[in-house]
Amino acid sequence: MKNILITAYAVNPYKGSEDGTGWNISRELAKQNQVHVITRKNNQAEIDRYLAEQNDEVANSMHFYYYDLPKGIMNLKHKLGERGYVLYYYFWQLFIPFFVTKNNIKFDISHALNFHSDSHPQFLWMLNKPVFWGPIGHHPPVPKQYLKPIYGTKNWLKDRLYNTVKIAMRNLDPFFYISKWTAKGIFVINSGVNKSVRANPKKIHIVPAVANNKIVVPSTTVNSKFTVLAVGRFVYMKGFDITIKAFANFYKCLSSRDQQKVKLKLVGKGEELTKMMSIIKKEEIEHAVEIIKWVEKKEMENIYKSSSVFCFGSHEGAGMVIPEALSYGVPVVCFDNYGPGELCDDTCAIKVPYGDYHQSVVDFSKALQTLFLNSNMHQTYAKNALDFAKNKFTWSYKASRINQAYQNI
Repeated sequence: MKNILITAYAVNPYKGSEDGTGWNISRELAKQNQVHVITRKNNQAEIDRYLAEQNDEVANSMHFYYYDLPKGIMNLKHKLGERGYVLYYYFWQLFIPFFVTKNNIKFDISHALNFHSDSHPQFLWMLNKPVFWGPIGHHPPVPKQYLKPIYGTKNWLKDRLYNTVKIAMRNLDPFFYISKWTAKGIFVINSGVNKSVRANPKKIHIVPAVANNKIVVPSTTVNSKFTVLAVGRFVYMKGFDITIKAFANFYKCLSSRDQQKVKLKLVGKGEELTKMMSIIKKEEIEHAVEIIKWVEKKEMENIYKSSSVFCFGSHEGAGMVIPEALSYGVPVVCFDNYGPGELCDDTCAIKVPYGDYHQSVVDFSKALQTLFLNSNMHQTYAKNALDFAKNKFTWSYKASRINQAYQNI
């Protein structure tokens, strides 16, 4: 048993995304180690609530420390908006070694767990103990043909500026070089990350920063509708335009009788909602589409259970919703990219290659048509989705990969 020092900017036992990763990986590692977690003070209330409410024996091996930068810097962070969060996290990491020394925290291995950004350095190397880093990653640039003609020049420039800043941070900050040189192991969210980080390939471990808390056995009740589902924020990166147009193409190829059997369900909200609604109207499929604003987790479970296919045209570098869909036995249609494309395989998903925009719409629609018309294939993909989720997307599986890396040093 080792003493592991973990820095996790976001930790919350009651949330998903980065907060859930911070909690679940730390908890799984605590099954075999003593874990010392340094996190933000704003996470303390929920952690304390969990410890008080749950009789969790694993928590006996978890020790929490709460650290924030001075209040004045916190106020500046809020004033600067998104840029403020970036700067705050940078300096939060920078001063953690001093916090560790001041509190005399004893450990064998340190691990900078999250943010998941691969453009921010970690500073745990200052403590002169073996360091691990990640899972880290980034959202790659959205291919031009899927962005500029649909969402405009402004969003295209915004996307390119975002990636240019990330490139500059990775290449101009000497601490970033020290971070990757000193790390004993670097966990990355997909196979494309190291093309940007450019670390020693022997240090790289692919460990997606997403998993499920449970696997749900699908109901044996036959759904009255073939429901195509997409979940996420309505932003250009998520590619909802591909999903809507593909469904429209699929829908219009059906007989009037079969059209009564299919439905598109979109769950989410965001700045591009108006554009999504205009595409739906232009395609004349309003009667076959349902848009649901963000819902409670329990209701989301019911939505997954009643869905037939998860259609996700996203260009992001990860995608928590893919493992979620698989965990409910919902087959996936997505791009064959570094993000969603690497979170599933060909036994449970139909993956569409990048290329011409209109051809991609056609390919997505053909995938929907295939799963609609071939019930045996759909059932096989659904079963494989559950198996894939059980094998690849549990927190215990991810912790085992991390523990193995610890052992290898």
